Amino acid sequence: MARRLLRVSSVAAAVFASSGFYLYNQQVDLNDLSLIRFGRAAATTAVISFDYLTAFKHVEYGSEEYWALKSKVHRRSAERLRDLCCANRGTFIKVGQHLGALDYLLPQEYTSTLKVLHSRAPQSSMEEIQQVIREDLGKELSDLFVSFEEKPQGAASLAQVHKAVLHDGRMVAIKVQHPKVQKQSSKDIMVMEVLVRAVHWLFPDFAFMWLVEEAKKNMPLELDFLNEGHNAERVSSMLAHFPFLKVPTIHWDLSTKRILTMEFAEGGQVNDLQYMKKHGINVNQISENLGRMYSEMIFVHGFVHCDPHPGNVLVRRCPHSRKTEIVLLDHGLYQVLQPDFRLNYCRLWQALIQGDMSGVERYSRRLGAGDLYPLFACVLTARSWTAVNTGISSVPVTHSEDVEIRTNAALYLPQISELLNRVPRQMLLLLKTNDLLRGIETTLQTRAASSSFINMSRCCIRALARHKRSKTSSRRRRLQISLSESFHLLRLGVYEAFLWLRGSVLGAGLSALLGFLL
Repeated sequence: MARRLLRVSSVAAAVFASSGFYLYNQQVDLNDLSLIRFGRAAATTAVISFDYLTAFKHVEYGSEEYWALKSKVHRRSAERLRDLCCANRGTFIKVGQHLGALDYLLPQEYTSTLKVLHSRAPQSSMEEIQQVIREDLGKELSDLFVSFEEKPQGAASLAQVHKAVLHDGRMVAIKVQHPKVQKQSSKDIMVMEVLVRAVHWLFPDFAFMWLVEEAKKNMPLELDFLNEGHNAERVSSMLAHFPFLKVPTIHWDLSTKRILTMEFAEGGQVNDLQYMKKHGINVNQISENLGRMYSEMIFVHGFVHCDPHPGNVLVRRCPHSRKTEIVLLDHGLYQVLQPDFRLNYCRLWQALIQGDMSGVERYSRRLGAGDLYPLFACVLTARSWTAVNTGISSVPVTHSEDVEIRTNAALYLPQISELLNRVPRQMLLLLKTNDLLRGIETTLQTRAASSSFINMSRCCIRALARHKRSKTSSRRRRLQISLSESFHLLRLGVYEAFLWLRGSVLGAGLSALLGFLL
C-alpha cells in the first residue's frame, strides 16, 4: 500500500513538475488559464458568501449596530469584488463597471468602490498591439502610419486607443482590442453564471441572473468593432439635425472586428468643470443638449447609446466654428427598443412628469413591474415616492431626498433584484443609461432641471403623434393628430419661454416693477 502510494505521489509530482516546466517554456501567463480564473472567482465568491452568512449572527436585526455592520460587510465585499475584477480583467472589469454605474439600484458601498474600475483597466503591451494590427490588417505599423503613439490615449476593459497620423496627414484614433479578451469572454461569462446561480441558491433574495443574461447578449456585440462602426454611422445620420453633436468618422479600410480606426477628436470629459470653465463652455447648455440628444434617441427613435460614462462623452469648442460640441464615443453598446415598449415608456414618463398616478401604475404594469410599480417609479426616476406622487417636474431634488434614495437602495435590494428580473431586458440598459446621465447632471449641478423635462415631454409628444399617424389612413384624422401635436408643442414652447423670462434679468426687472406698482 505504501509502495503504491509512493508510486502515485511520484507520478503526480512528475506530472505537476513537467506541466510547470511546459508552462514556463511556453511563457504562459497564469492569468490566462481558465482554471486559475475560475478558482480565483470561486474563492472570492465563497469568502463574500461566508462573510454575509456569519457576520450578523450575534447582532439584532434592525438595530443601529446591525446597519453599521452591514455597511462594513458591503464595503469589504465590494473591495473583494473589485480586486477580483482587476485580477481577472476583461469581461470581469466590464461587468464590474456596469455594476458601478447603478448608483440608485445597488448599495452605495458597492457603486463607489466599483467606480474605480474605469481607471483600473489593463493595458496591452506594444508588442501585443502590433501583433493584432499585423494579423488583422496584414501590414506593419510603418506601412500604415507616419507616426503611432505607443502610450495609449485611454485603456478600457476590452480595448485601448492610440493616436496616429496617416500618410495623407490626417490624425486618427485607433481602437485595438486586447488580444486575449475574445477567447476568454465566453468562458468568463459561463463562470459568472455558475457562481451567480450558486449564490442565489445560498441567498434566494439575491436574484442577479439578469446581469449574466445581459453580459451573454451584449458581450459578443461589444467585441465586434465593425458593429460599433455601423452603430456610430447610424446614430450620426439619425441625429444629423443636431449641429452640436460630433460623432467621429470611421475609416473602414483600416477597421476589422478587432480594430476600429476613426477620426481623432479632442475634448474634455463632460464632468470636467475646470476644462469647461477654461474654454468658456456653458454647463447648462451642455446638460440641455445632452438631454435633447438622449430624449431623441430613447423616445423618438428607440436606438440608444447605453454607455454614456464621462470618458465616452467629451465636450469642446469646434476647431472651425468655435461653437460648443458634444463628442460621442464608444458605440459598441446600443439598445434597440421595440415599438410597443418605447411607446409605453413614453406614456410612463409623461405620467411621471405630470404626477398622473393612475397613468404611472397603468404603464408601469405594462412594462412588467406588476405590484412593484411604486418601487419601479422610484428606481426609474431616482426620486422618492412623495416626489413621484407630486409630479417629478414640480419638486426639486434635495440632498436629503438623494440620501434617502441611496439608503433605500440597500434596504430594498431583494425587491430591486426581483423587479430587475421581472421587467423586459430592454429596460436594464436604459436604467444603467439613466444612472450614468444622472451622475453627469449631478456633477454639472443641473439635476432635475426644467429644460430636461421639457425636452423629454417634447420628444414623447412627437413619438406618440408619429405612432398615431402611422395607424390611420384617414387624411382628416392625420390632420387632427398633427394639429393636436402642434398645439401641445406650442404650449410647451410658451411654458419654456415663460420659465426663461422668469429666470432672466428682464423677468426679474418686470417682477420688481409689478411689486412696486402693486
